[in-house]
Amino acid sequence: MRTPEEWAAHPQGAEVAKRPLVERERLDSAPARELPPPGTGAGPLLPAAGLRVLDLTRVIAGPVATRTLALLGADVLRLDAPGLPELPGQHADTGFGKRSALLDLTADREVFEELLATADVVVTGYRPGALDRLGLTAGALAERRPGVVVAQLSAWGAYGPWGGRRGFDSLVQVATGIAATEGSAAGRPGVLPAQALDHGTGYLLAAGVLRAVGEQVEVGGSRVVRVALARTAGWLLSGASRGDGVSSSGDVAVGGWLSERESALGRLRYALSPVVFEGGPRDWGRGPGGWGADPARWV
Repeated sequence: MRTPEEWAAHPQGAEVAKRPLVERERLDSAPARELPPPGTGAGPLLPAAGLRVLDLTRVIAGPVATRTLALLGADVLRLDAPGLPELPGQHADTGFGKRSALLDLTADREVFEELLATADVVVTGYRPGALDRLGLTAGALAERRPGVVVAQLSAWGAYGPWGGRRGFDSLVQVATGIAATEGSAAGRPGVLPAQALDHGTGYLLAAGVLRAVGEQVEVGGSRVVRVALARTAGWLLSGASRGDGVSSSGDVAVGGWLSERESALGRLRYALSPVVFEGGPRDWGRGPGGWGADPARWV
């Protein structure tokens, strides 16, 4: 367990601190694309309408990002390896608005390439370098699908001495000083009341994707967006997100943020998205389905 000061002095901490909260990079000079208007008629404003998103993420942060894009109108198809199931409750929570298919990226390569050929966004959430052998680097994807936006999520960032390491929310909290900050005077580590790095980074990634898509439509070029749990941790520790929040010892009124619906998984009671804006959607157009229950094709 490190203090924030110890993390800042660590080579990886110093490298992470140099980076923007959401990194965006133009990869090439691919022509701009046209997208349909974000909303017509009496329906909600859907800024991601018309986008096809391939979701190659797991657990929380990446699925939160793609769940948010689905809320905003994107057609999101999540692809998982057949032998790597997700926790049922976790899949249900992050599966709103999406379809879920199983695909072996080696054996079913032709199917993936057909999906990529008309995809607008590809989101990956594995450790840096893990998917390179499959031709899923940002550059390789852009060569095969010019104009694509590639969104990459990692624990520590794709740089520095820890650039190739795996990681997850709780581990990053311990390494970056959050556990020490939230801990006791006796030195016992503490935790945030939620997986804030996962959720926060997921929402940041969704925002970065929308920004990159807007830039692509305006001036062209394939794009890559990168976020890291460790960079989000530094932002939280800096006080950038602090305000007049509710005390952790008080009751929080959550009634207005909960909803219920029938789904393929049964009746669900769930939290609505915190992404709220005038004219925008308040709930997802569809509930979650079973893990791998959908065909690996666009609709």
